[in-house]
This record gives sequence, structure tokens and C-alpha cells, in this order.
Amino acid sequence: MKIRILIVDDEISTTELLKGFLVKQGYEIFTEQDPVIAFSLIRDQQFDLLISDYRMPNMDGLELIKKVREIDPVIAILMISAYGSIETAVKIIKAGASDYLTKPIDLKELLILIDKCIDKKRLMVENIQLKEILQEKFRFENIVGNSAALNEMMSVVQRVASSQATVILRGESGTGKELIALALYQASKQCDKPFVKVSCAALPQSLLESELFGHIKGSFTGAISDRKGKFEEANSGTIFLDEIGEISLTTQTKLLRVLQEREFERVGSNETVKVDVRIITATNRDLEEAVKIKEFREDLYYRLNVVPIFLPPLRKRREDIIPLIDHFIDRFSKENDRIIKGITKEALKILVKYDYPGNIRELENIIERAIVLARDDVISVKDLPLTVTSNHNEEEEKRNKPFLELMTLEEAEKTLIDMALKKHSGVQTRAAKELGISERALRYKIKIKTEKTVD
Repeated sequence: MKIRILIVDDEISTTELLKGFLVKQGYEIFTEQDPVIAFSLIRDQQFDLLISDYRMPNMDGLELIKKVREIDPVIAILMISAYGSIETAVKIIKAGASDYLTKPIDLKELLILIDKCIDKKRLMVENIQLKEILQEKFRFENIVGNSAALNEMMSVVQRVASSQATVILRGESGTGKELIALALYQASKQCDKPFVKVSCAALPQSLLESELFGHIKGSFTGAISDRKGKFEEANSGTIFLDEIGEISLTTQTKLLRVLQEREFERVGSNETVKVDVRIITATNRDLEEAVKIKEFREDLYYRLNVVPIFLPPLRKRREDIIPLIDHFIDRFSKENDRIIKGITKEALKILVKYDYPGNIRELENIIERAIVLARDDVISVKDLPLTVTSNHNEEEEKRNKPFLELMTLEEAEKTLIDMALKKHSGVQTRAAKELGISERALRYKIKIKTEKTVD
């Protein structure tokens, strides 16, 4: 397709000259003397390049550029000006022009600048398309929040997602490790291949090896037929091993071989099975400590720990609590066919201050329970579980409990006097009034206090 260029100049001789020259170069040229009409054309049609004069009646070139940029951020713009000062050039570029050319127009230079401006536009379009692709690829819809801790973690997730590197997700229970594992898979090159999840703590260790690597008929009691393991199911795709810190040393040895050689044998078989699987693991256990006490193989630890991603606990990303609450209210209202408009300030205050030992999973359960049990269309304090509200009341009680109860009577009196004097900048009349005693009595107490201190 021909490149479409709109030339705007109040001098007909200029527009006709440029049109005749550029048509011969293979461009599709449109001309207009009135910048207001030219703006309407750009609003209604698609142009690749705008060539505009700097000084024009009704609307000058700078104003035209600014208005055009508001409706078409990628159109290439070349400004022509008889004023070749640096100050003018800066104004033109700041207004949004791709480049500028001074009069009298050098036609060879014009062609060079047109190519340059079109290349800039092409690059901008490609960048926008790339961003759209990336946004679609990395659309982690269920990962909610905008805290610094979450953004830092997601930056690592996005950078490692398309690689083949082994990833280990570290964090407390309930921080969303499975969700991040799924995000890594969805943004990977194997997103159209199998994604297999295994909870290593959910099965007895005697059965876990068979679950992972499969078995042949008769290899143990109950093995009535050959069975593929999870690694074979995940072949060419991704396997997610949750709670990796709970596997036995025997299974660890076999897993190490898979990582090193990409092969294994089913339980009871001598036949080697080859697999090409990306491995993502997760644990809330201190693996370094487990290595020290010989409960986890050191060589396996280093094989798994290629790219560690640390998931912050919810108490370390409190900025995300309110967005998560909104997300869960919307989700569970739809799932439970309830119309819940929001949450009261009092209930929200309690939830924001709560420490969430169960992290996001606990908050999720709290909101789902509140929506199911809510009598009104707004979640209130009475809809929250006692574990949360009683904890809040205890904290409030601790904060409001006079620390003077922990002191002797004499220490309490001294502390109150010091506080009152400090509050009123040492003015004894005001301090005495604050304490509810006479100024004479205050002076006497200060005197006694001073004498005891000297003694």
C-alpha cells in the first residue's frame, strides 16, 4: 500500500510543489491550506505522515500537532519552518513532531526526513503491538495488587516465564504459590502443552514415587496394571511440584536424576523413560536448614534453586489488601448469586490491620464466608469471623491499656508528672491543671522526686 501523506500549508504554491514532487516518488498525497479542515481530515481518515507549515492562520503548526497527537499518537509528523533557531526546533519536537525541516526546502533532505519519520512511526506501531501481545501473554488476572513487593516479584516472574529455567517458589503457606506457578506456565513457550500439578505432601511417601514416575503391573500390592506417572503426563510441558520439601530422600535421588539426565525408570521397571519437562517447585519450608540437618539433598537443592522467587506474605504487602477484598467480593458475589455492594469502613479497618497468618488464602476464606452469611448487601463487622474481630479487640485493648498498670504507684506518679511537664513545655501551672492538682502540690512532688534522684 502507498504511504498516505497530508500536506498542510496556507501557501498553495508550496503544497502544489511538494505534491508534484512526492507523487513522482510513489507517495499518495493530499493537500489542505486550512489547518482546521486538515485536523478534521486526520480525525476522519488514516494518514501515515503529516507535513505541516509552522506559521499558518486560524491555527498554527504547534497547535495542530498537539491536537493531532491527542487523536493519533502514532502518525508521523514533519514540521516545516522558516525559523531555524534551536528554540523553535525544541518547541516543535516538544509539541510532538517526529522531525522538522527549515525553509527553503531541500527536496533531497525532505525525502530523507520522510523515510526517517515513517521508520519512527513503524517502530512505534511495532512497539504498541508488542506491548499488547505482552499484556495478553502476561495477563495474570487473578494476581491482584500493586504493592512494591508484588511488583518486584512479578517483574521476576515475567522475565523468567519464557525461559526453560527451573523455578522454585518460596513463601509462607497461602501466599499464592500455585497461582504464580500457573502464571509462569501460561506465559511460557509450553503454554499449549500439559500443565501437571502434584502436591508432594498429599500422598504417603510410599506412593509418591509411583505417582511421579509411574509403575508396571505387579511392582507392588495393588499395581494391577501399568501406569504412567506425572512426569510422563507432563512430557513436553510443565510439572509443578508443590511442597517439594516434604519428599523422602529416596524420591529426591530419583528426582535429581530427572533434573540432570531427563530420564527415569517406572517403579518395578528397568526400562528408561526419557522426558522433556520444565520443573517448577514450591515450598514453605526452610530448605537451607533441611540441607544442614541432612533431610534434603544438597545437590538437589542447588538443581532446584536455579531461579528462586520469593512470595511476600500479605502482612508485608498491606497495600494489596483492599484490592484483594474488592476482587474477592466481586468473585464470590457472582459465584454465590449474592448482591454485595461493598464493605463498611469499620470492617475494612479491621481487615487491613489483621496480620493474616494464613495469608491470601485466609483473606479469601474470610470474604467468601462473609458473603455467604451476610444479612445485608454490605459486609459489616458482624459478618467477620471471631478469630479476626477478637484479635482486633485484643490489639485495641493492648494499645489502650494504660502502661501505668505495669508500674509501681511511685513510678506511675513520676511518669505522669514528666508527661504533663513535657506537654506544657515545663509550665507548672498548666501541668498542675492537667494533672488535677494544685501548683503548690506539684512543686512539692517535683521537689521530693528531685531529692530522691540526688540520693
